[in-house]
Amino acid sequence: MSIAAASETAPIAAGAPAPDFSLPDSDKKEWKLADYLGKKPVALFFYPLDWSPTCTKENVCFSQDLSRFGKNAEVAAISVDSVWSHKAWKEKMGLKHTLLSDMHRRAVKAYGLLVPAANVSQRATVLIGTDGKVAWVKVEPDITKERDYRELEAQLAKLK
Repeated sequence: MSIAAASETAPIAAGAPAPDFSLPDSDKKEWKLADYLGKKPVALFFYPLDWSPTCTKENVCFSQDLSRFGKNAEVAAISVDSVWSHKAWKEKMGLKHTLLSDMHRRAVKAYGLLVPAANVSQRATVLIGTDGKVAWVKVEPDITKERDYRELEAQLAKLK
């Protein structure tokens, strides 16, 4: 069952059931949240756009430190960019983690992370426990600033 956030611009709350979704990755393969629920926690990194300075820096960090971030959860980064943009960006930057294309803004809206004025996602982290519930949500108030990696690591370590 899929339960959407109260509003496409009001971030989902910790404790809420994680809305299920299926999105194509950079190789056009369908990635389904349901495939991980009950098996492994999931870390969803929502970001505005490929190729932008802050998004590039963050995704390179996620990729370089994938063992740090991925040891406690399945890592997937989501933006509104196309599969083709993801593929080119992933190859150019040497990214190793999963990039998901949400061109129709389904996951972005379901998690309440749409920025209507720019039609992109907020910079946000959503951690989902094996129980299928949102364990932690952090929206960066300034979309141009990076996430706090130490805080993220501490929250990932708490996932079950």
